[in-house]
Amino acid sequence: MQLTRFDRWLREKFVHEIHVYSLRPPEIVPKGVRAEDLPETPGRKFRHRYVAHSSQAADALIGSLKEHNQMFTTRVVDRKAWYVPLCAPKDNKSVTWWCAWVLLSCVGAFVVTNALRALFANPTFRDNIAEALEIMKG
Repeated sequence: MQLTRFDRWLREKFVHEIHVYSLRPPEIVPKGVRAEDLPETPGRKFRHRYVAHSSQAADALIGSLKEHNQMFTTRVVDRKAWYVPLCAPKDNKSVTWWCAWVLLSCVGAFVVTNALRALFANPTFRDNIAEALEIMKG
C-alpha cells in the first residue's frame, strides 16, 4: 500500500538518520550532530562523519560546510534501533493502514461475538437450533 503522510513523518522522525562525510572538520558543529573520526584506510575519500538525527541539524551542518567551501557528501540511512522494523517494515508497507485493519478487525470480531452471544441467550433460538440439529441427525 501507499505510504501515508503519517508513515513518512514516522520514518523521517524515528527511522532515518543523515550521515554527512567531509574531508576536514567544519568550523562549527551544530547541536544535535554527533562527530566521528573515520580510520585512515587506503581508498577512503572522507575522514570525518557527522550523524544527524534531524533534518534541521543536518541542514545547519551542510550550510556551514557550503559556507566554507568544503567538499562533503550525504547519505540517509536507517538507524540501528529495536523499533525501526515496527515503524518502517522492510517491504514498504504502510503502518497506518496495518493499524487501521487491525482495529477494524477487532471491532468486527467484537460486534459478531456480541451478536452471537445475544442470539444464544435467547431460549427460543436455542430451541430452534436444537430442533434443527435433531432433524438433520435423522
